[in-house]
Amino acid sequence: MPELPEVHTTVTGLQKSVVGLTIKDIWSDMWSTSKLARNTIKDKTYFPYFKKYVLNQKIISASRRAKYILINLENGFTMIIHMKMTGHLMYGNYKQNKKYNGREWSWIPAGIDTPLHDPYNRHIHVVFTFSNTKKGNSQLAFCDSRKFGTIVVEKTSTLHTERLKHLGPEPLEKTFTENNFKVRLLLSPKRSIKTVLMDQTIIAGIGNIYSDEMLHRAHIKPTRTPKSLKKNEVSLLFKAMKHVLTQGIDFGGDSMSDYRNIEGSRGKFQTKHLVYLRTGEMCKTRGCKGIIKKQKIGGRSAHYCPVCQK
Repeated sequence: MPELPEVHTTVTGLQKSVVGLTIKDIWSDMWSTSKLARNTIKDKTYFPYFKKYVLNQKIISASRRAKYILINLENGFTMIIHMKMTGHLMYGNYKQNKKYNGREWSWIPAGIDTPLHDPYNRHIHVVFTFSNTKKGNSQLAFCDSRKFGTIVVEKTSTLHTERLKHLGPEPLEKTFTENNFKVRLLLSPKRSIKTVLMDQTIIAGIGNIYSDEMLHRAHIKPTRTPKSLKKNEVSLLFKAMKHVLTQGIDFGGDSMSDYRNIEGSRGKFQTKHLVYLRTGEMCKTRGCKGIIKKQKIGGRSAHYCPVCQK
């Protein structure tokens, strides 16, 4: 699932590409009858409501909150996009594939041999077409192979006090101090530290990949509890959190799986993994001879070194 660095990277791309553009048309084949799809763009009965507040609206800004992408419109409404497991947004010039049968590209990117032609970019299920670009019409495509992603529209004024009110603080904010970090962790003192770091109500934006990497850099075993952490361990983990998330942004996110940026290109943070998906490999910590292990914790896979993570 795209985490804070991937969402940040996407939003940076949106700020450069779609802000100032007007949405001319919306296409979707992302329909679902699941209860979880109700009141989202995947619900055919919700789709007309969604279009009512999005069509012919100019995008005035794009931002991020936790793992949510927020696209703010001139009419005082905001599109809220959560990419879930396999979703990502791409911007470019597309044409609709009239021969689409559900197994091929529903929309075909212009040109040849561009990153947009990556096979991981072919599962396009929502397309926003813009009308006021210098080169004519262009599109923002939502690609999601598993169709778990969600897109909704809500009033901008109530967004943070209603739908997003449950979210914890942003870990990269300058106002989020080491003491704040400790206080937040101790809201759930007896659960595993791995699970607590991933709890969006405690700290926003951290998921499976980055929690593994920051715990390894702080030399803390993922099964430890916040209550068991010593003062110096909290300090190490706080610094590791800031470092790993910033590094994730600097390297354009993690594309070990489906994630691609707004141009359809892979991020590079997967080249910096020390533990994530390295089960059975040697630990990269200098002087450590440990072998990376994988363990289920709270229903998620944790990767760690049993030697240097205590």
